[in-house]
Amino acid sequence: MDFQELIKLRQSVRRYQNKPVEREKIEKLIEAVHLAPSACNSQPWKLIIVDEPELKNQVAKATFNKAISFNKFATEAPVIAVLVMVKAKLIAQIGGGIKNKEYPQYDIGIAAAHFCLQAAELGLGTCMMGWFDEKKIQQLLNIPKKRKIGLLITLGYPPEDYSLRKKIRKPTDEICGFNSY
Repeated sequence: MDFQELIKLRQSVRRYQNKPVEREKIEKLIEAVHLAPSACNSQPWKLIIVDEPELKNQVAKATFNKAISFNKFATEAPVIAVLVMVKAKLIAQIGGGIKNKEYPQYDIGIAAAHFCLQAAELGLGTCMMGWFDEKKIQQLLNIPKKRKIGLLITLGYPPEDYSLRKKIRKPTDEICGFNSY
């Protein structure tokens, strides 16, 4: 698939078919994350694939509550991927400290983009979620308390009638400058 077509195809999916995702496709997604670049090749993440239905539902329910309900769709997804930040290599930590940059956060974003683009190419839908009860998910998935969860990604097959939405973006001259701000 042409890369421009792929990035136009990828969108946040908030409805899913009641259909499991094949293990072979999940393995391709894992490999996409595995190949993602990172500062000093630290690969400061641990990817947890949650596909056991009861556990997945508990994780999904930790993404919303009575007051904040916009992630309720997560219960429909047959899989939730959890990207946990782990310690970067010492050289990346030193560089990040000197430059006041959180390289692992950038790296998690790159890994998530690889995951979502690979999913789109495989005919799967995804939605990145940054709103969740971190302590609850840490408990459910046995994530050490000293680790931070970067984000969650729902994964599954969108319904047949799920249409591609028009992407609304700022004009390119507002987001890009040549040789000057």
